Amino acid sequence: MLSSRNYAPTSRLLPFVRRFYVFDADLPDNFELEDMLFSDNAFLRVLLEGDWAYLDPDGNWTSISGALVFGANSRAVQIRVKGAFSVASFAIRPSAWPALFATPAADFADRIVPLNTLWDDDIAAPVEADVPKAATDSEMVALMTRAIEEQLTRVGVNQIDPIVAAFEAIARNDSTARVEEAAMLLGLSSRQLERRCLAGFGLSPKAVLQRCRFLDMASAMRGLSNPDETQLAALRYFDQSHLNREFRRYTNMTPGAFQRAVTPLFTASLKLRVDGKTLA
Repeated sequence: MLSSRNYAPTSRLLPFVRRFYVFDADLPDNFELEDMLFSDNAFLRVLLEGDWAYLDPDGNWTSISGALVFGANSRAVQIRVKGAFSVASFAIRPSAWPALFATPAADFADRIVPLNTLWDDDIAAPVEADVPKAATDSEMVALMTRAIEEQLTRVGVNQIDPIVAAFEAIARNDSTARVEEAAMLLGLSSRQLERRCLAGFGLSPKAVLQRCRFLDMASAMRGLSNPDETQLAALRYFDQSHLNREFRRYTNMTPGAFQRAVTPLFTASLKLRVDGKTLA
């Protein structure tokens, strides 16, 4: 049902963009999919086709369209789409947020906002208008690449935060690490690390590690990763009630309900995350 493709950024953009992604599904007009989005990275997503909505903090389904910035996730975002759909997107490295946006990532955690609220209209408008007209994936990636390069020039930072990049590597490779130990390894106090993480990740270091741990466990439960016994033991929660609390916190489901749920978008993102651990 769901086709997903991903493409590496140019060497120039590799420090700033993790991957480009294109998702599409050829579905009947009356088909309605409810799913969730939950990932390590903030995203710029261009909704090319489909009638999209998300469940807002007040519990209402709110329509979304066009070019959007999906801020850092501290919990899953419930998504609904009707009919056939397609999306072109790219994942923003947390260490690159200050190079692409003038406002700290923490201001957009768990928010979905139009791209033109963060980028000047002369850069944002072509993304929204031209990417949906592209005939091929490569054309869409080229258009998004051009916009990113223009935005990097506009902001003028042109470098990543090396501390945030190093902490991202720690979180992705060992989600059971302790904040104090990570800060010491990076030569910072816990307070200093928290400031850097809020600016880049949009979340505290503890929240980043807890999110990574949950996503690692979710990947293992879906059979998308093969942790050895030592790794799996480290990922396990203290007891069943702790496991239940964490799953409800992140997905509003019990672990059993999560295993039974049909979530093609979330499952595809988990698979891309697992595959991406072998990439830069």
